[in-house]
Amino acid sequence: MRVTPKKSASDADPTSPGADGAHSEGRSPNKPIWANLASPFGVGFFITLGGLAAVLLGIAISNLSTVIIYIAFALFAALGLDPLVRFLGRRGLSRAWSIVVVSIAFAGVLIGVLLLIIPTVVRQITQFINDAPGLVSDFMRSDVYQWLEANFGDSVTDIVAEVQKFLTDPGNIAAIGGGVLQVGITIGTGISGIIIVIVLSLYFLASLPNMKTSFVRLVPARNRAGVADMTEQITDSVGGYLMGMVVLAFCNAVVAFFLLLFLGFPFPALMAVVAFCITLIPLVGSVLFWAIGTVLVLFVDPVDALIFAGVYLVYMQLEAYVLTPRVMNRTISVPGSLVVIGALVGGTLLGLLGALVAIPVTASILLIIKQVVVPRQDEKK
Repeated sequence: MRVTPKKSASDADPTSPGADGAHSEGRSPNKPIWANLASPFGVGFFITLGGLAAVLLGIAISNLSTVIIYIAFALFAALGLDPLVRFLGRRGLSRAWSIVVVSIAFAGVLIGVLLLIIPTVVRQITQFINDAPGLVSDFMRSDVYQWLEANFGDSVTDIVAEVQKFLTDPGNIAAIGGGVLQVGITIGTGISGIIIVIVLSLYFLASLPNMKTSFVRLVPARNRAGVADMTEQITDSVGGYLMGMVVLAFCNAVVAFFLLLFLGFPFPALMAVVAFCITLIPLVGSVLFWAIGTVLVLFVDPVDALIFAGVYLVYMQLEAYVLTPRVMNRTISVPGSLVVIGALVGGTLLGLLGALVAIPVTASILLIIKQVVVPRQDEKK
């Protein structure tokens, strides 16, 4: 009888472990590549290469920060205008015609506001620069200044003298904006940025349903229904929040304008623009403008400052308990502590844009935690 010799490990199937050189050296194909490197030099090379790639990515993101901000502004503008488009769609208009109507109306309102406000604001800024030293001098002759000087001594006199010296030097006023050339460059950059944001927002508004569909298709088919529902909730919440913030900021600007006009303050239009921009900051914007407006009116007339502080404080209560619940009824509620933390983090990272988008981003994260993370944790035993 013929005996077949046993196959050694080296004669085994070439597809089995140990058949080739890599496997015969004891290296597992399931291990990451850096675990199979033969020398510390290779490990260091790959770590250095990864660090270099991270640095280059950070530099690229830093250089593209302006573009990213434009895209973020345009996306949030599109989400803010989308409720109006959908409202017109429910009234029988197609989405294309709804976008055309909303775009024309938005452009008309923007052009009208700019034509009404910009000349007045420019004139009042010039008047403020010219009248600022006189306002300081009038304040120094007021009873409030006498009381401050009597209670706090020469420190008040020194502070006011420094403020007056700064305002009477035209070079300092020019230096605030970086000089005439820098001011012109800033204005040109701002105008071009606004045009870019408007154009991008129209593109995003037109393609928003397709963007949602494409995003939903990135997830597995079994989860698409839930993700689609969550995406609709988030976009509706963000759009409602942004529209609500604009409406509330506009109400603040109107109240500030007519109140200051009634009090005879010399720059009501300028302060209305300041009120609109500051009150876009969630939660603390109204308080900030209340403090700033009261201090500025104090330089004109202490009695008017008290009236402004009292009336605007009453309006803040009306806004908090009547206007905000009605305007923000479609948004996701966020705890007050998270509102403050989100506004601080967003404002620190991205300035006004960060403070503006902090609340909807926080609300979206809370919605994801509530509808995804918590149910999965509840299923675990």
